[in-house]
Amino acid sequence: MILIVASNANLSKIWARHLRRHGEDVIVLQRQSEAIAYLRGGKAEVIVLDLMLEDGSAFAIADFASYRQPDARIVFVTRSTFFSDGSLFTHIPNTAAVLQEQTPPNDLAAIVSYHGRSG
Repeated sequence: MILIVASNANLSKIWARHLRRHGEDVIVLQRQSEAIAYLRGGKAEVIVLDLMLEDGSAFAIADFASYRQPDARIVFVTRSTFFSDGSLFTHIPNTAAVLQEQTPPNDLAAIVSYHGRSG
């Protein structure tokens, strides 16, 4: 299962559609509280996580995921260049990739599918 947690619902739908074309099962959420509730009972192989989440903290979700589901790989998506130095890989141990929000959806789907298979 691929979990997408992002504030931009339209972009999330596009990502989900491309991931489904790659044969992935996808759930789309928009809030930290929803993501934490899902991770308590559901399994995610890969989490596509909006680093600039508007309702909650991406770091809180990532931290909870690393505790509850340490094998889940996290693909952060951001519209900022703040973490372009690679420091997320140090702070969040299950970080698999950090992508710009404008990454083509097919590229995002390929990266997510790859990490889902290798996780």
